[in-house]
This record gives sequence, structure tokens and C-alpha cells, in this order.
Amino acid sequence: MTEWKIGASDAVILPVVDEGLGNSTYLVDLGDGRAVAIDPSRDLRALDAQAAHRNVMIAFAAETHLHADFVSGSTRLAARDRATVLGSAAGNRDFPHRRLADGDEVDLGGLTLRSWTTPGHTFEHLAYLLCDGADVRAVFTGGSLLVGAAARTDLTGPLHTEALAREQFRSLRRLADLPDDVLVLPTHGAGSFCSAPPGAERASTIAREKATNALLGIEDEDEFVTALIASLGTFPPYFLRLGEVNRRGPAVPADNAMSAMSALSPAAVGAATASGAVIVDVRPVREYATAHVARSLSIELRPAFATWLGWLVPDASTPLVIVRNADQDPEEVVWQARKIDYTNIVGELDVDDWHAAGHPLVSTKVATAGDVDTTQLLDIRQHSEYAAGHAPNARNIELGDLATAKVPSGPLVAMCGHGERAASAASVLERDGREDVAILMGGPGDWAPDGTARQPRP
Repeated sequence: MTEWKIGASDAVILPVVDEGLGNSTYLVDLGDGRAVAIDPSRDLRALDAQAAHRNVMIAFAAETHLHADFVSGSTRLAARDRATVLGSAAGNRDFPHRRLADGDEVDLGGLTLRSWTTPGHTFEHLAYLLCDGADVRAVFTGGSLLVGAAARTDLTGPLHTEALAREQFRSLRRLADLPDDVLVLPTHGAGSFCSAPPGAERASTIAREKATNALLGIEDEDEFVTALIASLGTFPPYFLRLGEVNRRGPAVPADNAMSAMSALSPAAVGAATASGAVIVDVRPVREYATAHVARSLSIELRPAFATWLGWLVPDASTPLVIVRNADQDPEEVVWQARKIDYTNIVGELDVDDWHAAGHPLVSTKVATAGDVDTTQLLDIRQHSEYAAGHAPNARNIELGDLATAKVPSGPLVAMCGHGERAASAASVLERDGREDVAILMGGPGDWAPDGTARQPRP
């Protein structure tokens, strides 16, 4: 596992990566039985495992900004471990924390954590310098300087996008003035909708960013602003409300309430859906396609589950009924939902029980490239993915837009890169009454440049 030793001290930095959201929390083992957590998520399971492995107690929870893409775990660490929460004074958090301004320092017992104001991604954004005496060893850049990029500036609304992009320009140049050997440790990485480039590494150095980060190579502020804003794609609707959830102070869930979901009878599920509940089927695509409850929403349980739950069920108060396989961990379903503040899981349904109670199950056709008329392809990936390469004749409507977009009539084959998002797309369209949608198990790479289908993937 990657880790970084800090100078001559016993301190070590360990990344804890959430592959689904594309984010990194950092655990700084101070070498004396205490640790600092930088940007912890409400889902503390992986962080707790690292802390237990290092035999440390988390004494500080430092927040670089009011996160839009996940619920912070700082209040949970404060309640459970008595950790001191650190955050920007400009963030106006409504819960106990140590308010930091530019240049404030926190004594870590041999090391120092120094706050730097770096607005841009958000107004109140801080970076944290980890200092060993007079030497800066690492900088936790949150959503300012990323590996090969900078985080988006449009999460507080279009009226502030340009102003924050200008702040981001100045913040990146402030960070670039740090010594070349300083480690750059951002919160947002590959897979984050806060604008990290695909495939980017999750850590860097100041020297490397000055040499390779295209945005740092732009000297003119207006040109930088134009380039940054032009790079912004879409993001899930829950991004617009989680900043305020984190400012108020997220509720602290009871650990023992997170390990299971209550089994629901078919009658109870029928009553729940009649009152607005959504059935979310988290089983693998082929099992969903073979037989599922009509009007259920397919979101396969995988690292990206939380993102697509929040995108396809935009109202966090919606009651959710889960359909899963026996070998799928209910705790994983619940925590992924919790980390984006979806707390209204009313229980789970067994599809066999549903069928035994006299309710029909429906199926969705599964296709491979060799089966498909490419004029029927509906590519539901992000616009940037589509622009980077797509199957011949495929039309592009992003998955997050399907519920409100004007979708072509006639038979369609939903496609993404592998099949999971395509199944979600088919389920969205089926919920809208479409019965002529198939799921492509594959992606644009299944067609040769001349438009002929390659052999199906094994």
C-alpha cells in the first residue's frame, strides 16, 4: 500500500481511497498513538480499518471544504472518538470545531498543520500544509490543485462560477510557489465529478504539477477561466445540497443500526410503492435483466453505486426498497446510501417472495455488439466519454438526463462502457413505459473503426 514517511519523524501519511466517488481521505499517523484524518467521509469503515491497523486514535478531523459529493464524517469522529474538528472560519459551521484562518497553525506534537486559504472550488476552501519544523513536507489540497487539473467552480450556482474560477487561478499559483519536493495530496481524484481527469494518479508533487498540469501552464487569468469553465461537465443533483448538510453538521448514525435491512412482505412493498417508494435492484445486470419487479430501478451494487443512486433518485427523502442477492452485503448498500445522505431505506424485498405472492416479474433483453443495429444505439455515458470515442451511429443522452430528455421512439439498445449504466438506463426508460429497450453488455470498443462488430467480450 502507498504511504509516505514524513522527514525524520515517525509520522506516516496513508491514503484511504473511495474508488466509487473518486475521493481520498488521508490518515496521518503522528507516531504517538494519535492520528489526523483529512476530509473523512461519513462511511468510516475503511478509515477505521487503517486506524486499527496502525493502532492509532483519530485526534483531529480536518476539513478542506464543505463537501458537495459526500457527507462528512467529522461530526461522527467528534462524537465517537472526541476528535477535534478543524475547518475554515469562513465556513460558518453550525457545530463545535476549531475555526481556522489563513496561516493558523495546529501543533501536532513535533509536526505542525498550517491552514492556507485557497478559495475556488468553494468560497471557504482551505489547504493544509504539513510542516516538519521549517520544512513543508506535504500539502493537502482538497479541491484546489488536483493531479493534472483543478476542481470545478460551479457548485454554488452559475452566478459564482466565474468569480470562483478567478479565485482558483490565484489559489493554484499560491500553491505552485511551494517547494518543488512538497507532496500534493488532493481529496478529489479519478472518478470524481468534482473534475479530476480520468486515469489521473491520486498524488503528485509541486514540481510535477508545474511541469505537467495544463492549467498551471496558463499564465493569463482570463484564458485560465475560459479553459476551466469549458472543462466542466454535468454532476449529480445531490451536489447542490450536501454542502449545506455539511455546514449544519451531519447527523451521527448509530453504528449498530447500519448492518442490516428489514425484510418486507410483498404486501408491505406494494403499499410502500403506492405511497411513492422506489424499488432499487442492486443485483448484477444479467440477474436484473432475467427477472425483476416491474418499474424497479437497476443500480448494480459496485463502488459507483452511491453516485448513481443520488443521480437517479434525486429526492433524498424518497423511501427506498432494496432488492439484492443473498451474497451482497446489506451493510455496503446502507453505508453507500448514507454517505450521500440517503437514509430512508425502508427495507428489502425478495423477488422470489414477490413472485410467489402472485406478482409478475418482467425481463429485459440483453444484447452484444453482433446482435445490434447500430442506428438503435443510445449511448448514455457522459458527453466527454462519448466525444472521446463512440460506436458508429450511436446517439448520446447522458444517463442523468434520461428521465427528462426527449428520447427517440422505436427500439433502442442502451449502452455504456460495460453494461451497468446501460441497465440503469433501460430501467429508467421502462419506468417511463418503454418496453422496447435492450441492454448492451459491452461498450464502444466492441466495434472496429469500420463499424463492424468485434467478437463479444468473454
